[in-house]
Amino acid sequence: MSQPHMPPAHPFDDDKLKEECGIFGIVGVTDAANFVALGLHALQHRGQEAGGIVVHHPEHGFNSARRFGYVRDNFTSQSVMETLPGPIAIGHVRYSTAGSKGATAIRDVQPFFGELSMGGVALAHNGNITNANALRRELIERGSIFQSSSDSECIIHLMARSMGRSIPDRVEEALRKVEGAFSVVAMTRTKLIGVRDPLGVRPLVLGKLGEAWVLSSETCALDIIGAEFIREIAPGEMVVISEKTGVESHFPFRPQKPRFCIFEHVYFSRPDSIIGGRSVYETRRQIGVELAREAPVEADLVCPVPDSGTPAAIGFAHESGIPYGMGIVRNQYVGRTFIEPTEQIRNMGVRLKLNVNRALIKGKRVILVDDSVVRGTTSRKIKEMILDAGAKEVHFRIASPPTAWPCFYGVDTPQRDKLLAATMSEDEMRDHLGVDSLKFISLNGLYRAAGEASGRNDAHPQYCDACFSGEYPVRPADMLEQGFQMKAAE
Repeated sequence: MSQPHMPPAHPFDDDKLKEECGIFGIVGVTDAANFVALGLHALQHRGQEAGGIVVHHPEHGFNSARRFGYVRDNFTSQSVMETLPGPIAIGHVRYSTAGSKGATAIRDVQPFFGELSMGGVALAHNGNITNANALRRELIERGSIFQSSSDSECIIHLMARSMGRSIPDRVEEALRKVEGAFSVVAMTRTKLIGVRDPLGVRPLVLGKLGEAWVLSSETCALDIIGAEFIREIAPGEMVVISEKTGVESHFPFRPQKPRFCIFEHVYFSRPDSIIGGRSVYETRRQIGVELAREAPVEADLVCPVPDSGTPAAIGFAHESGIPYGMGIVRNQYVGRTFIEPTEQIRNMGVRLKLNVNRALIKGKRVILVDDSVVRGTTSRKIKEMILDAGAKEVHFRIASPPTAWPCFYGVDTPQRDKLLAATMSEDEMRDHLGVDSLKFISLNGLYRAAGEASGRNDAHPQYCDACFSGEYPVRPADMLEQGFQMKAAE
């Protein structure tokens, strides 16, 4: 049965960076797919375009379901979940980065499945393979037949060509040939496998539910099923989990200094998740504290751009002593556009999702705290709404440094010439947005907020911050082949 084509994303969301996906797996429970569906629901913020679940049952074998749209609309009906029996399952929610934009093809929806000589294997991937084009060409020349446009499918084909004696061995051998960022969950008939790339760019955590074991992109998905957070999968670590043997840990890659994505702290992860032993909410609140210290301004009200700007706005208000208020209210029920996005509807797109609290805003000097400025289109519309409501002044404070470089490690970033900070100075951006002042947190301030007291170590950065600094920890081979110009060495 063909799947309905997804409607275009809401206009408000066009100006936000999008994480590629969330992954989740569990072994050792009855009806594992139900737990995976709950986990994916908790990870929905990481990918709202499509989702999929693969399960294995000793009598019924492997089964899968892949759908466009939200988890709640696809994986809550009894008719669907009854087709997914078994004690082991993995799942995936996605945005498209590498592969078909807009997820027009169901064949691009993960997890991917392959039948190897020693049995079936399913795999879900969060991140981006930076040498996928070269790998794909080589595999096709050697006879591989690809079913999707996704870079993640390369891993399955590499496994099929491996001479490893077990599926975990083949996962290991395949990922040694892959460059870029990857957190992977995979499953065989009896084993759950989790792997992070040597730099640990994308997150992956281990949890326990009774005698069952869980892998997830974030701890918030462990909470929803009542699982205990055990630890993070270490950068470069591979865990092989079964009901009989428990968790076996391997380190198949050459050790490297970790470079976790700092934007997970700023925006991608849910505020109720724990990253590196630190509350995401607390980091975002501390970003607001640092912003208030670095870029103070006289004003009457600190107002978040909901929802991602809220913790930073709370921190800014507390540190500055300026009252905090919900000057903008978010309509939680809009989701994607429910009517054809004509030009007139596009122009009112932000108003469908956000509305100004006029009684609070009128006559005030307002500080708007947002997580980022990408193209700037949404920021301009929000500024206009605030002024229309009678604000005397509008000051933007941004809870991340200027986003001046595209990400090649699993974040859907516009081309560099579409990024406002790539072509304008901070003052030029201020004038372009038409606000009274505009200030971004410094890179050092962001590092301090993330728990690095001395700021950024420029010689050996503690995080991947390429979208701000232009310093890519993994060479983006495919993009260089297409003519991308990296930052010149200073």
